[in-house]
Amino acid sequence: MLPIGNYSYEIRFNGELVAFEDTRCDAAMIVAARRSANGLSHHQVEAALDSEQRIYRVTLSYSSSLFTRKANYEAAEDNLRGHIVGLAGRNEIVIKLGRFREIDAAGFLVFRALIIAHVRLRGEQHWTGRVAVIDSSTLAATSVKQNCASRHGSDRSWTYEPRMGDSEQIELDEAGRIVHQRDNRGITADLIAAGAGC
Repeated sequence: MLPIGNYSYEIRFNGELVAFEDTRCDAAMIVAARRSANGLSHHQVEAALDSEQRIYRVTLSYSSSLFTRKANYEAAEDNLRGHIVGLAGRNEIVIKLGRFREIDAAGFLVFRALIIAHVRLRGEQHWTGRVAVIDSSTLAATSVKQNCASRHGSDRSWTYEPRMGDSEQIELDEAGRIVHQRDNRGITADLIAAGAGC
């Protein structure tokens, strides 16, 4: 569903460059990193995929000039179970997965593309469901209702609502990569390179 290879993005806020995001995908694993343009913060995620490209394990880390957090999650039966390690010690988290067991890890673009790829594979033009959302700062997971819909009947142009009051416009290329994303808060992301070794 997701094309194998490397993707690189520039992320801007009201036109100003704020972050870079790099992703590598193969049939069994997603590895992605996002760094702020000023170099003060860094996110990293590794997600293991099953044969249907469903995430069954995800490891995350977040570091800034002030602190570091790490988290590990596993999807088992109907739950996402994990723990976060940081300055406050270790916190255990268990949340219920949605019907399609979707996971949105730390706001990385590849996970939004993966959810839309699953919707497209089912032949749906509109989808609403529970998603296990892992917060980019705290790395804590919560269950959030999200929805998306194709725009004008196109399977390459989508409106996505990650939470109530927020919306994103997403454009895909022929392979299913996100090439442009714009949200209602002024954040945009653009694909600047893609390929086997970009």
